[in-house]
Amino acid sequence: MILLRHGQSEFNLHFGATGQDPGIPDAPLTALGHRQAEAAAEALAGEDIRRILCSPYTRALQTAAPVARRLGLPVVVTPAVRERRGASCDIGSSRTDLAQAWPHLDFGAVEEVWWPPEDEPHDAFAARAALFHADATARPDWAHTLVVCHWGFIMALTGQGLTNGDWLRCAVSEDGRLLRVDPASGRG
Repeated sequence: MILLRHGQSEFNLHFGATGQDPGIPDAPLTALGHRQAEAAAEALAGEDIRRILCSPYTRALQTAAPVARRLGLPVVVTPAVRERRGASCDIGSSRTDLAQAWPHLDFGAVEEVWWPPEDEPHDAFAARAALFHADATARPDWAHTLVVCHWGFIMALTGQGLTNGDWLRCAVSEDGRLLRVDPASGRG
């Protein structure tokens, strides 16, 4: 499995500069974020990816788009890989709005309001990540799956954070843990 963190979002840009939540719900990518997504698409073109899962946040969908185009694969949108709600950027867009913005994607597995109404407790977030891990690694195609997601979700799965636009390849250990395989992740 390959985990790709979305490119730089407007939230990331402003929060990184000030340390303050700028109040940007469902933050889109910046120009740098779009370049990071294109770079990830180029870097991942040589990987044996057969399935793309993506968070419904706009920043993740914008990151997945050039990868999907380059690989000729559909994007499977799933809230299972969304970020933990803890900031304004973790308030999403409704399924209706997403379907209008991304008419070629299937949002059938996404509820109208798919993000939690308040900050997601850490134990609930950890349980969601563990369930995803168990379900994903039980599939025969798990090793050929790209997951476009978020810093917190990647941290919950692997214990490691990634910078915007970076990715890492994972394997499953004998005791079922998700391990980073390549020490040098992709760089967007």
